[in-house]
Amino acid sequence: IDATGRSEGPVPGHRTAHLFAAGSWLLSLVVFRHPLRDLASVSFHDERSSHILLIPLISACFLFLQRKPIFESPRWCPSIGVALLLIAVVAWFGLKTLLPRLDDTDQLSGAASVIVLVWSGVFILCYGIGAFKAGAFPLLFLLMMIPLPIAFADKFVSWLQKGSAEACYALFRLVGVPFVRHGFLFSLPGVDIEVAEQCSGIHSALALFIAALLLQHVLLRGYGKKIFFMLWVVPIAIFKNALRIVTIAWLGIHVNADFFHGQLHKRGGLPFAALAMVMLGVLLWLLRRPQFNPGLTGTET
Repeated sequence: IDATGRSEGPVPGHRTAHLFAAGSWLLSLVVFRHPLRDLASVSFHDERSSHILLIPLISACFLFLQRKPIFESPRWCPSIGVALLLIAVVAWFGLKTLLPRLDDTDQLSGAASVIVLVWSGVFILCYGIGAFKAGAFPLLFLLMMIPLPIAFADKFVSWLQKGSAEACYALFRLVGVPFVRHGFLFSLPGVDIEVAEQCSGIHSALALFIAALLLQHVLLRGYGKKIFFMLWVVPIAIFKNALRIVTIAWLGIHVNADFFHGQLHKRGGLPFAALAMVMLGVLLWLLRRPQFNPGLTGTET
């Protein structure tokens, strides 16, 4: 019986557990070769999904680095592992009947969800609930390899777009640039700029979110501080995106109109991404100070 009181199976040898898990994982690569190939393809062609290929590699690295507590005492757990695999099978065949009616991205999101469920089921089957709890972060981190469904992605883009427009409004007033605002459109001296969907900064927001997840896992202790840290990711992403828009607008008005179409506009996200990381770093430094209390309770064992 494990720490939760749940009955688990006999203790397999480490070699047996690893061989069975590796064989099952390789079999899953064969079974899901087509959706895995599509995931790799979309990672190269869709900026919202460019991180997908990195996620399994990062998870594997954390599993390796934390291998001692995770794989110290493997136990067969068919009651949960097989149940998850059966759910994955049912979901897969259910998706097969629905997939033709879905958008390509939604099809891939469903297939990726099943893959993550299968990998989790295999892990629990081979190593048990205790090992899953010890490796919860790298295993749950695999959820990040699921492409955002269209409906959710559109709402997220709209939210970032609205937030960026409001932040631009505040920054334009702060720097003293005269403007007239019409929703997402800002009429500035000699030029109109629009905070369009492609200016929402969803790619950089996702990258910042993933970076924040890794940082809080490695450097913070206590769920209260972790939650507080993650709550600041989206506001920082919105501020960073608005600052980029306002900076380009100010330079285009006061320095050279070429800034509206130059490299800073097309490929100048790196300095502002670095600024966002600095802001996260400062917040991280504050949260690591023993006397800093964000007002959220919760400890981590």
